[in-house]
Amino acid sequence: MASQHIVSSFDHDLEALQAQLMRMGGLVESASQNALKALETRDLELSLAVRDGDKVIDRIDEELKSDAASVLVRRAPAAGDLRTVLTVMAISTHLERCGDYAKNIAKRTTVLAETAPAPDSITALRRMARMVESMLSDALDAYIQRDTDKAEDIRLRDLDVDQMYNTLFRALLTHMMEDPREISYNMHLHFIAKNIERMGDHATSIAEQTVFMITGDMPDDDRPKGDTTAYSSPDTPAP
Repeated sequence: MASQHIVSSFDHDLEALQAQLMRMGGLVESASQNALKALETRDLELSLAVRDGDKVIDRIDEELKSDAASVLVRRAPAAGDLRTVLTVMAISTHLERCGDYAKNIAKRTTVLAETAPAPDSITALRRMARMVESMLSDALDAYIQRDTDKAEDIRLRDLDVDQMYNTLFRALLTHMMEDPREISYNMHLHFIAKNIERMGDHATSIAEQTVFMITGDMPDDDRPKGDTTAYSSPDTPAP
């Protein structure tokens, strides 16, 4: 009976951790969506709400890691149970970083709201952001469902995000070269695009942590990466 009680208590602790994680994930998804919405609509109040909301995400991250550390000390889990707790902590870190990127996007909205919009670039950012938001949502679903196939699919989809980022980077670079007066505006758009691309990387890392939790092995490092902007010029053909 004592052993059964210990197992039941651990399960309760784990459920509480995962509930915190899913709440955090929901807040991060909303922050990402609202940051782009604020950019599109030039809604400064919404952008400020995203920035303020990041404090809540940070607080949950700290509480979750503290609670997870307490579980490790009190329950001393092993094997799969240990991997689950460690995965919760790792995913929390990735979500916290995604929240930071959403906050960064919201900060730039304040500056961009004072300039004329660039519809084509905003449309490209929106497409890229929607793909990343889908990856993040699916990564959290893969974790909850313990679905390695879905997790592996997310790793492959990250290549599409990288390619979209490369295309947008070249377009922005071309605009800056054609009209130096637009350099500041397009640099802000580039940083926003980079933040979105990095969110895709963190969604991929969440998927990889899920694979580790289920199988005990991290996926190999040969997943395709398509971010080639470090070597690009406006005349460089797309890969």
